[in-house]
Amino acid sequence: MTNIESIMKIGTKVLLGGEIVKEEAAKLGAVEDKDVPFLLAMADKIRQQFVGDDVDLCAIVNGRSGRCSENCRFCAQSVHHQANIQIYPLLSEAKLVAAAKQAEAGGALRFSIVTSGRGVEQDSDFPKMVSALKRINQETNLKVCASFGTLTLERAKELKAAGVSRYHHNVESSRNFYSKVCTTHTYNDRATTIAIAHEAGLEVCSGGIIGLGESMEDRIDMAFELRAFGVHSVPLNILNPIKGTALAEQPPVPPREILKTFALFRFIMPDKGIRTAGGREVNLRDLQAISLMGGINGMLIGGYLTTGGRNYEMDVAMVEDLGLRPLAAKDAK
Repeated sequence: MTNIESIMKIGTKVLLGGEIVKEEAAKLGAVEDKDVPFLLAMADKIRQQFVGDDVDLCAIVNGRSGRCSENCRFCAQSVHHQANIQIYPLLSEAKLVAAAKQAEAGGALRFSIVTSGRGVEQDSDFPKMVSALKRINQETNLKVCASFGTLTLERAKELKAAGVSRYHHNVESSRNFYSKVCTTHTYNDRATTIAIAHEAGLEVCSGGIIGLGESMEDRIDMAFELRAFGVHSVPLNILNPIKGTALAEQPPVPPREILKTFALFRFIMPDKGIRTAGGREVNLRDLQAISLMGGINGMLIGGYLTTGGRNYEMDVAMVEDLGLRPLAAKDAK
């Protein structure tokens, strides 16, 4: 069976409501570069059928930067690395709310406060975080998210009561590869946080990073694990190596391989929100728009945690130029 025939057969199975298995995903992952455009077209047809033409736009603020105890090899905020970044305590409530309002004005539908650190079980800043989230929920039309690391059920319920609709906590890579990403906590710790967020009634946003040195099999395993976790949104970052981190010299993933990976996630999770996130500008360059024609239906816009992005207007225009509909906060409430 040719690549084209395999793509057609597996894609048709998904379009008819079936779920693909790992062996089928592996076939798609082995598609040659010359056939990637056909794979993207089928992924886009799946996207059209299951999630439509709306593009979910979100933005974040780095609410507290640096001094993280964990040793995630990609992260500039880890105390185990010597990256040249801004380090600061939790931003004031006024600054956090102002960042949210700026994101709303720029066209975002969702907004998340992200803080460095392992988690908030014993975090003295947590009441301030909750207070800021409440104000953002009250003073904007944004769908409010949070990304604070590990949780207790009690604190997850406090976030829910504050108006948080979705909790972000990436698995970063596959279960098998995770020990090569971080050793100060485990994959199971991340899975536990996802389960706690679910139990508290929060939607879950969880994805990972492409380009850590993992194989295509690892990416496929991550997608199937996220499907099993029942997450609602899957952000896909592409490593942007930062000087001073353990992965500073990691070679980049070719753009076609990135696009192929995005397409595979759509085949595996046809009805979920799948969004491009950090590193797309650096790694995809002029091919960024193609991701939105290859299964992706969301984007993280504006800046990231320790690196910049494009301005809001450019990304909104890119979505509209493709004939898609950018979802903004005015559409939310």
